[in-house]
Amino acid sequence: MEKKLSLGIIETKGLTAAIRAADEMLKSAYVEIAGIERIGSGLVALTIIGDLSSVKAAIEVGISTVQTFGKLVASHVIPKPYAVLNRLTALPEDFCSESQEI
Repeated sequence: MEKKLSLGIIETKGLTAAIRAADEMLKSAYVEIAGIERIGSGLVALTIIGDLSSVKAAIEVGISTVQTFGKLVASHVIPKPYAVLNRLTALPEDFCSESQEI
């Protein structure tokens, strides 16, 4: 059966807020951290993977946590991401759905 995992992204200003959000998200829903990337100028991108409902719930918790402990820049949930995202992010090779002809 094909994986139907989703990708959640939170971008923060400050590493402390990102780490605190990661901790709260892992405690609140069945998700895994795919990566924490320092972008520069204090910006940090936190990516999580899991089933769609868990990712949505975790992102909501993460947003709330970041707004308490830092500054939220952006957040987004991508259900069943396209395969090319494997090369653009730190996602596992087999995470995204197979390539489709365009």
